[in-house]
Amino acid sequence: MNSAADIWSKVLSLMEADMTATTIHTWFDDTVAVSLNEDKFILHTPSEFKRDIILSRYLPPIQKALHELFSADFQVVVLGDEELAQLQKAKQPKEDGFLPGTEEYTFDRFVVGSSNKFAHAAARAVADHPAQNYNPLFIYGESGLGKTHLLYAIAHKIHADHPDYRIVYIKGDAFTNELIQAIREGRNQEFRDKFRAADVFLMDDVQFIAGKDSTMEEMFHTFNTLYENRKQIVFTADRPPKEMLKLEDRLKTRFEWGLIAD
Repeated sequence: MNSAADIWSKVLSLMEADMTATTIHTWFDDTVAVSLNEDKFILHTPSEFKRDIILSRYLPPIQKALHELFSADFQVVVLGDEELAQLQKAKQPKEDGFLPGTEEYTFDRFVVGSSNKFAHAAARAVADHPAQNYNPLFIYGESGLGKTHLLYAIAHKIHADHPDYRIVYIKGDAFTNELIQAIREGRNQEFRDKFRAADVFLMDDVQFIAGKDSTMEEMFHTFNTLYENRKQIVFTADRPPKEMLKLEDRLKTRFEWGLIAD
């Protein structure tokens, strides 16, 4: 997924078609992208004079370039130093130890485009109303398109709204590795309790459990327990269930019970 800085670089390139390089250098040489979320692109420049010029003259070409990139309309905001400092202070993550290192992966920081609007909307619906809208939610797509970002965003939104919920996040290969370790050490019940007692179960790259008999058996029973107890289940993968040739049919069927988002 492209960063806000990458998007800004592409916007400037598109704007070169309608204005000279000198104009762009003069007014945008020290302008940087702060963030791009669902409908807002935030820029920062340390010069109040340039900020006034950008706001009065150059918002339309910036918005035009963003529309060319995403086929969507964005509000463009240009911040000065003081406003940027206030924004950064407001967005400092709370130190609660929940999924450390993933604090920046929120819905506000997810870049929504024409190709991922549906998956984003489904993820938001699940995060706003766990186990009420789409269960399970199955998001698939190629690597680097933001599937993991959406998974973390779901986790952080639910954690913020329901701090008492037990949220379990794991990758498909890690699930297999933990199962093998639990079998070796005779901790099968402890392993099962960890996942089957979750209020929200999130698995990234579920395709890695395909073809592993013991793992698929464990997933089958874990899924059944969670689903029957009306707990939210979300998977991501690089392909839809029907294309996982080594995945058991009974798991394919269950993965398709809810919503599949490309």
